[in-house]
Amino acid sequence: MAERRIEKLLIANRGEIAVRIIRAAKDSQIPTVAVYADQDRDAQHAKLADEAYSLAGTTAAETYLVIDKLISIAKRSGANAVHPGYGFLSENPDFARAVVEAGLIWIGPPAEAIERLGDKVSARKVAEAVGAPLAPGTINPVETVAEVEDFVAQFGLPVAIKAAYGGGGRGIKIVRDAKEIAEQFESATREAVAAFGRGECFIEKYLDKPRHVETQCLADEHGNVVVVSTRDCSLQRRHQKLVEEAPAPFLSKQQETELYEASKRILKEVGYVGAGTCEFLVAQDGTISFLEVNTRLQVEHPVSEEVTGIDLVREQFKIAEGKALEYGDPVISGHSFEFRINGEDPGRNFLPAPGPVNQFVVPSGPGIRVDSGVVAGDVVSGNFDSMVAKLIVTGRDRTEALERSRRALEEMQLLGMPTVLPFHRLIVNDPAFVAADGNFGVYTRWIETEWDNPLEPWTGEVTPEAPAEPRREIVVEVSGKRLEVSVPRRLLVGEVGSAAGHAPRRKRTSHQSSHTGAKGNTLLAPMQATVVKIAVNEGDSVQEGDLIVVLEAMKMEQPLTAHRSGTIASIGVQVGATISAGTKILEITD
Repeated sequence: MAERRIEKLLIANRGEIAVRIIRAAKDSQIPTVAVYADQDRDAQHAKLADEAYSLAGTTAAETYLVIDKLISIAKRSGANAVHPGYGFLSENPDFARAVVEAGLIWIGPPAEAIERLGDKVSARKVAEAVGAPLAPGTINPVETVAEVEDFVAQFGLPVAIKAAYGGGGRGIKIVRDAKEIAEQFESATREAVAAFGRGECFIEKYLDKPRHVETQCLADEHGNVVVVSTRDCSLQRRHQKLVEEAPAPFLSKQQETELYEASKRILKEVGYVGAGTCEFLVAQDGTISFLEVNTRLQVEHPVSEEVTGIDLVREQFKIAEGKALEYGDPVISGHSFEFRINGEDPGRNFLPAPGPVNQFVVPSGPGIRVDSGVVAGDVVSGNFDSMVAKLIVTGRDRTEALERSRRALEEMQLLGMPTVLPFHRLIVNDPAFVAADGNFGVYTRWIETEWDNPLEPWTGEVTPEAPAEPRREIVVEVSGKRLEVSVPRRLLVGEVGSAAGHAPRRKRTSHQSSHTGAKGNTLLAPMQATVVKIAVNEGDSVQEGDLIVVLEAMKMEQPLTAHRSGTIASIGVQVGATISAGTKILEITD
């Protein structure tokens, strides 16, 4: 098969992963093209790339999810290759196909492989065909609540309702009580449509207290498949990972062999090309069950890089250019942890909390790496993912890596908004996670079911996000060439709020983000969010704990329940509305 050459690379993503790809491209001497939503105009990825183009919009649906805009910019910029990063369109076969049909190099697996593995239902069929270990589940998507009830009658509770086109822990709901089936099915479908544009879900028997173990794989178009390393990603909240490590600890040699061999059989079956991750659950009794394949680079890929010395992004470039992998499964050296530094308040059940980065101090020293898409002065938007940075810490073994992690986490400071740093500082000393006696007690729902959270809600004050600065398009002529330029209106003399002395000022507020979401009879929005469901009507009677409203922020749904019993009065929001923290949602009167 003929080799190709990446001449200029468009990165169809934002934030940390876009910066990561730009750096790998610079190391490979490949010019880069960034794209940005309006609020990302001054983001790091837009500044670090050789060129940057506007996507003209503020939401993901208007920008990073619009295939036509991305292809158009690739052509206008002269890019001949596209890297999708992770999230957004990275596992969308239509995007992969559109890139190839436009005559561009797609840095990812073939569209056909994405269709067979990116869809969890189809992936189960592939896993069955090659004899990979599997838990009971539906072969095809379910369409009604009755089908879920029939499955529960046959296999019992708990069960997982999963978005067929989901990923990143979104669009997955665990049902432990039969009375929750209808609500959780509706929520999983709604979340899947919002995040991935498709609402199909399937059902799987949920293994209690399983570990989440995965394999980082590389495959080339010459038929070679390499397992770079295993990883453990069991420390999660709401089925989204918080801490990952490589290699996965406390596995037997037999378990490792089964994970390696099953992964290779699955990827070879579909003619996979590129970087991909095969995910498995490991039950308390040691039973392994295939979970899914992520047909893209993973957030946690750095830990595999640190214990092997392989730059996975540069390997993606080489594979996309048609080059062959010239090595087998690498020998693992050392141990590495990744701590996701998310904009969430662990003292309020990891509530998403967008806000400004007023100060950002990164640690250094032996074994320390920080990957981030922000610097001090940036604002983390509520329209996108909550991850601000990744702290990767490596040592010669797990013990040394933990020692360095404690030091690095103490050094790291991110001020201006709540983050999960206080949680990480506790977890690296928790007996269940440290496993000094060899007993690794963490599993996928350990935080929700066993961890005793001593953290208080964040009590700082979030500077309110200023409204978007008014801009104006003007036409200028440069060296005889007509150009249209977008500039802040305040720079134009004669405009209201212009450089003539009327610059807009930030509005101050005394609101503190530490409110719990309730004040007397009033239920308040605990964060900036979009209203996706109102479960009550004015005049309804409710009991404390009943579902009232569902908000969505940072691509996660957050249900709010009644803080007291009473009667619903004066509902002040509508479905689809974007509201700020502290907005009155409704009142519950006697």
